[in-house]
Order: sequence, then C-alpha cells, then structure tokens
Amino acid sequence: MKSLTEVPSWQSFFGLEKKKTLCDSCSNRFKRADIKEEDAVLDAVHSLYEYDDAMRDWLHQYKFLQDIALAEVVAHDLRSAFSREDVIVPVPMHPERAKIRTFSHVEALLAAANRPYVQLLRKTNPGVMGEKSRQERLEMENLFALLPGAKVEPITYRLVDDIYTTGTTLRQAAAVLKQAGAARVEVVTLIRSVQK
Repeated sequence: MKSLTEVPSWQSFFGLEKKKTLCDSCSNRFKRADIKEEDAVLDAVHSLYEYDDAMRDWLHQYKFLQDIALAEVVAHDLRSAFSREDVIVPVPMHPERAKIRTFSHVEALLAAANRPYVQLLRKTNPGVMGEKSRQERLEMENLFALLPGAKVEPITYRLVDDIYTTGTTLRQAAAVLKQAGAARVEVVTLIRSVQK
C-alpha cells in the first residue's frame, strides 16, 4: 500500500475534512454493484459491491483475520445506504461462532457506519454458510428465531448482512420477522456474489 499524501484544504484547516482510510488506487479496486431487486420474501434487496478479487481479499482480512479497522474502509458507502428513519436489524452470528471470531462482523460494520440497530434475532444453527455447497445452503432450515422478549412492530425493518450468496440466510431471517408481525423486510448487504 502507498502512504496517503494530504493536500491542505480549507476543510482540513477547520477540522471538517474526512480522513481517507485507503488511497485512491486501492479504493478504486472495489467494484460497485448497486444491485437492487426484490422477491417473494425480501421486499427489497440492495447490495453495494460485487464479490470480486479485491472484495474477497478485503473480506478475508476483515472477517477471518479479524482486522476490524477495515470496517472504516466501507463505512461511508454503508452509511449512505440507509435513511435516518430505518430500523436496522443485523443478521446475528451463532454464539459459538461469535466466541471463535471474537467480534460480530456485521455489528462492527454498522458501528463504523455510525448506524444504530436493534437485536431481534438469534441464530439457532451453528453451521457456517461459507463452508456449505450451494445446494446445502438452499436446503438449510430453521436458521433463526426471535430473541426472547423481542417485540416486532408492523413496520419496515432493514436486515443487514455482509454478503448475499444464495439469499437463504436473509430469506429465513426475513421470514421470522414477518411471521412475528413485520410489515416489510428490506435488506442491505455489503457484497453480492454475482453468478457469471
């Protein structure tokens, strides 16, 4: 990586300038997808980036090598995907996986983006989706349940996850929220695995 060279500006003089977390050539490696769609369960899906080599490297370093500071790299784009009124629900990790990983990657992304969220779901299956085949993912059932005492209103919720591959995780989480009374469940994912 190259070091960042800062050119003084009036914003930096008054402390208003945003600090860059990546140089331009590194950030330009990430390919925006901005895929927007919907289906029978997910009322709207917005995925920000394509899952290409650059994003695969970033995700591996962030999620599996636990480089939590990398959440800042995508914080601005993620923050821009929400309105102030959104009620955000992160897709949870199973408690066993959370102990191994030491941090919730989705919650850390939301914290870096300075977006408040509510916990409504718990993951009931400790399986790791990335270790399963496409067919195994599609056949999985009962991944989520409501947290004890969670109250779901007849409003729109925005589910957030790091990557959309088959959509199984998101559809199952959305189904639990809708069965509990949610009017709509929309989704924001950082990355979308695009089949070519």
